[in-house]
Amino acid sequence: MATTEKILDFNSVWEYSPAPESTDHIKLDDKYDLFINGEFVAPKNGKYFRTENPATGKKIAKVAEASKADVDNAVRAARTAYNKYWSKMPAKERSKYIFRIARIMQERSRELSVIESLDGGKPIRESRDIDIPLSAAHFFYYAGWADKLEYAFPGRKTKPLGVAGQIIPWNFPLLMAAWKIAPALATGNTVVLKPAETTPLTAMKLAEIIQEADLPPGVVNIITGAGETGRAIVNHPGLDKIAFTGSTVVGKYIQKTLAGTGKKYSLELGGKAANIIFEEADIDQAVEGIINAIFFNQGHVCCAGSRLLIQEGIADEVVHKLKNRMETLIIGDPLDKNTDIGAINSKAQLKRINELVSAGIDEGGTVYQPNCTLPNSGYWFKPTLFTEVSQSHRIVQEEIFGPVLAIQTFRTVDEAIEKANNTPYGLSGGVWTDKGSKIFKVTKQINAGIIWANTFNKFDPTSPFGGYKESGMGREGGLHGLLPYVELI
Repeated sequence: MATTEKILDFNSVWEYSPAPESTDHIKLDDKYDLFINGEFVAPKNGKYFRTENPATGKKIAKVAEASKADVDNAVRAARTAYNKYWSKMPAKERSKYIFRIARIMQERSRELSVIESLDGGKPIRESRDIDIPLSAAHFFYYAGWADKLEYAFPGRKTKPLGVAGQIIPWNFPLLMAAWKIAPALATGNTVVLKPAETTPLTAMKLAEIIQEADLPPGVVNIITGAGETGRAIVNHPGLDKIAFTGSTVVGKYIQKTLAGTGKKYSLELGGKAANIIFEEADIDQAVEGIINAIFFNQGHVCCAGSRLLIQEGIADEVVHKLKNRMETLIIGDPLDKNTDIGAINSKAQLKRINELVSAGIDEGGTVYQPNCTLPNSGYWFKPTLFTEVSQSHRIVQEEIFGPVLAIQTFRTVDEAIEKANNTPYGLSGGVWTDKGSKIFKVTKQINAGIIWANTFNKFDPTSPFGGYKESGMGREGGLHGLLPYVELI
């Protein structure tokens, strides 16, 4: 293909009429308190912070900021519930409660999906079709395991750990809560959960659902706050387990803090996934998969395919088709059903994206962005391609959590594997080829916890998820997701 290329302006050919999802059916309070011991209670210090709509920058609600005293109250409530109710309850009865939570989540799925997009900025199609259904599915799945633990670990009996402190990120707020709460409850533990300070609202809605399900008080406690609240949870002596999803920096802090305490912990941290396209791959299928992997979710997934390795013989064709496909992407209101790319979650996250993109340009990378207009208010970033980058570039090595794709080429299979493994992370990866033998060869040699073949970002409650190296330790999902919450005897 010639080095000069014509990028088609698809937006001049057609334009979709707006198709906004209604917000009439949702109920949001002006203020949200802490959920402790089955009740919503005001924070001891009287402090609240604002959560805002990243598409507009406007406040949605005030949310309680939990202090150490509030964390202590939540842990005490969880310990009492563990000793008094939950650890003594027959497993089949625990299962009924978890199943009830799942059913109510399904019934309120439309409300939850709208609130997820309002608070987090992701397109309603993703919240509606992926996040909320998967969240309910995880509760359904682990409800089924609650009375079958003897079959999960043949020849071994299980004992719950006690009280689990759980801290979740902003990119999949309700799904991350489900990933952590459901297996903890199924194995007989009680929980103190802290959602991210920028996306707390669906967690507070989950607290309402837990109340409606009539879960015994204190079994699940949901407290909101920022870094200080998280530190208070990690450092609390009354917890038996810490489960964390978030940045590698915080994960290392948790490891150091818990060293020598005897507490169990599981960490799901950063990623810099490589998507590898071989010359015999179905290129159109691969291009659509790449778009889905990095742009449809604004790159907000820890396993987003933010690196693309293309075999040299097809590199020009793949890049050309990617650029043309990017021209068709619709950026705008997350509640519009036509929207492909929503808002960046927060001002701080947008600053991080701009910093890494500027570094990529300063280090010699070539940038391509489609011809599109961003909204005037809120936090937005154009989908971006980087070419002419090397392994030493920050844009190739560091997690960005934005709609930014760094492209490199390779000649041989071994070179592709070497480049894929040459980052501090090992969370996920993708391989595109029509040769089954190559799929097995490459996936065996990529150091990542989950690898997709001829697809990307497909999740299921029965499948384990987790990483290697600086992407963390432990697994969530599937039978493997039970292990971090039990002691085998």
